[in-house]
Amino acid sequence: MDRTAQLTTRPTERAFVYDPPRAGGSLHVRAARTLADNWTGTSTVPSRSLYPHQWSWDSAFIAIGLRHLSPLRAQTELETLLAAQWEDGRIPHIVFNPSVPLDAYFPSPDFWRSSTAGRAAGAPRTVQTSGIVQPPVHALAAWLVHCADPGLSRARGFLTRVYPRLAAWHRYLLHRRDLGGGGLASVVHPWEQGMDNSPCWDAPLSRITPAPARSFRRADLDHGAAEDRPTDLDYGRYVRLATDYRDRGYADGGGEFAVEDPSFNALLIASEHALARIAGELGAAGTARHARAERLTTALVDRLWDPASGMFLCRDLRDGRGALIPERSVSGLVPLLLPGLPRDITATLLRTLRGPRFGLGDTTRLVPSYDLLGEAFDPHRYWRGPAWFNTNWLLERGLRMHGEQPAADALREAILRTADDSGFAEYVDPYTGEACGATGFGWTAALALDLLHSPPLSNSLERGDPHPEDGVSLTGIGTFDETDEMSDKKIRGGNRG
Repeated sequence: MDRTAQLTTRPTERAFVYDPPRAGGSLHVRAARTLADNWTGTSTVPSRSLYPHQWSWDSAFIAIGLRHLSPLRAQTELETLLAAQWEDGRIPHIVFNPSVPLDAYFPSPDFWRSSTAGRAAGAPRTVQTSGIVQPPVHALAAWLVHCADPGLSRARGFLTRVYPRLAAWHRYLLHRRDLGGGGLASVVHPWEQGMDNSPCWDAPLSRITPAPARSFRRADLDHGAAEDRPTDLDYGRYVRLATDYRDRGYADGGGEFAVEDPSFNALLIASEHALARIAGELGAAGTARHARAERLTTALVDRLWDPASGMFLCRDLRDGRGALIPERSVSGLVPLLLPGLPRDITATLLRTLRGPRFGLGDTTRLVPSYDLLGEAFDPHRYWRGPAWFNTNWLLERGLRMHGEQPAADALREAILRTADDSGFAEYVDPYTGEACGATGFGWTAALALDLLHSPPLSNSLERGDPHPEDGVSLTGIGTFDETDEMSDKKIRGGNRG
């Protein structure tokens, strides 16, 4: 049952004590209306105008918010995305809606040619997708959606059906994408990491010959200001990388771009912990998954932590040296959401977050996407400085994880106020909160709903888990082992479902 209509009639005594007053036309109702407007019947588009298809990590964040309105709809959101999974385990970053005209978005299905170019990797034949991926938030989203209504989830067999697909997704990342040999997953295109034109990509992209401008037409400029979007030169390089990957049949390992990114791997680690919870719910041991998350965390620290910068950095695997990229982006702060970081690293991350480069609680309204003091900082240009709501939501969760309740409370209120004032903008000026990009943006509305429904005293990403685990220790390092292979087979009964 969809509970959207109940938001305006819920009795006062059942309201969360930390929520703002629920006057008529409240933030609850506006957020719910935004998600309803973006709903297609089986999934939610990020934006009706700018992004008219289903995006992978958008749907994960959207499901986290939708669970408060309709757990069934949140389950459907994830199930629709997972139905487009490739046989090699990858979850594509776009699932295309066939009713949308080809010229409404570029790169369109006829560019990716998933059903033909992706045949060797097991691309589905009944739906068109892209061939690259996005950050693995999905297992975390699935667990939180289950916790919103465990009875409905069990009755529908939700976790039983999604677990094999999520396990295959993680196996793909841990096996096919360990391009540096150190245990971490690599991205092979800037779009995969989600922060498309981050200055972190400037050096790796400088080696890429751009596709000719006449070979593609940017549909994004029809809906967004050119000064807020990636440049034509950067876009030409994105197209070249995607073309080369497609023409290799989407085989991993041979491209000119390969980067180990801290936020991508932090989300993989958080989702490994979530997969352990899901396995436990389904009657299988999650011990090996927790252990793998611990090993991945140690690998993250060993390979990407930079004490001199006071944060995690990206590692360029194609520069001939495998060196860290000396650019400070919000990606290097996202590992704060992990429960078992060494205390000295956590303390340093908090100082960096509050310092002059990111300004939390001081100079900025929300945490910017890039170093305020960096030469490439631009408060309006996509991921080169503006603040995004999904990264701020992750940091709010991370602050709570490490006992920073006053800072988390303040960030929560700032996120809610800015989401409302900006009309649920795609991203905002980090100083003023001025709306940039699209408005009525899906994950902005969804994550605002999640914060409204999550009392500030929460101290865990897994809030709602009836059996929370405390004191998870993240130590040790290793590679994929077979223990969870056996657990996965036990759960799926010999097929992927």
